[in-house]
Amino acid sequence: MDAIQEEKSRDREEKAILVVSVGTSYNDTRALTINAIEAAIARAYPDYEVRRAFTSQIIIDKLKDRDGLEIQNVDEAMEQLVADCVSTLVVQPTHMMNGYEYDKMVAGIDPYARNFASFAYGAPLLSGVEDYLALIDCFQTEIVPNLAGDAALVLMGHGTNHFANATYAALNYMFRDKAMRNVFVGTVEGYPDLDTVMARVKTGGYKKVILRPLMVVAGDHAKNDMAGDEEGSWKTAFKAEGFEVETILHGLGELQSVHDIYVKHVGDAIRSFGRQKE
Repeated sequence: MDAIQEEKSRDREEKAILVVSVGTSYNDTRALTINAIEAAIARAYPDYEVRRAFTSQIIIDKLKDRDGLEIQNVDEAMEQLVADCVSTLVVQPTHMMNGYEYDKMVAGIDPYARNFASFAYGAPLLSGVEDYLALIDCFQTEIVPNLAGDAALVLMGHGTNHFANATYAALNYMFRDKAMRNVFVGTVEGYPDLDTVMARVKTGGYKKVILRPLMVVAGDHAKNDMAGDEEGSWKTAFKAEGFEVETILHGLGELQSVHDIYVKHVGDAIRSFGRQKE
């Protein structure tokens, strides 16, 4: 490369989108969810280089030891972006909501923000009313019409003691508001819990329960806490109460409508650059 070409290379604006996920050690569901979301973002914004980071060091270490797969944590990804002289950066989390994992991510990334001429965060999946409505519309048009009249669709979320746990109750209320009274939202570690959901399903007089994860990735919680055969899983709990139970192990990240929400959030972050300069 001659001097003129080298100077042009340095002057060229380097733009990137860092997609941050908690991560999963299940290769099959990662390909269908995290990989698919990243690919959708890359297609929508071809002028940006899409990069990946996981927040779970346990998952990162497991993938490296088991599969030889190298995935950067947030600090490593940010250090690399700075070293590569990226000037415009969007950080897009694949988190469900603004909970502890999101707060932890922001705390780790904020110190690097001053290294970029333009910097913005994209919002998590359920961050505004329009996000809830988009997800509910997907269920209303693609999933619920396939249910039998005596079947209840129970969506199992992770749950948290962070105030953002209200996301689940709000989503449950909005399903009711949209006349989808056979859809119930529950959580493993928050409210509504299994007992609450169980009582509501019983009151509805349903004979069959279809369990589906309300998580971007169908990982450990979905495979064990929801669909496991061991005592204490949601599957065995509903069976013990006399329900016919079906489990569907598909993460939300497999749905095109969910990809569209993340793509929109990236676009909102990019448009904020213009407002920052006004």
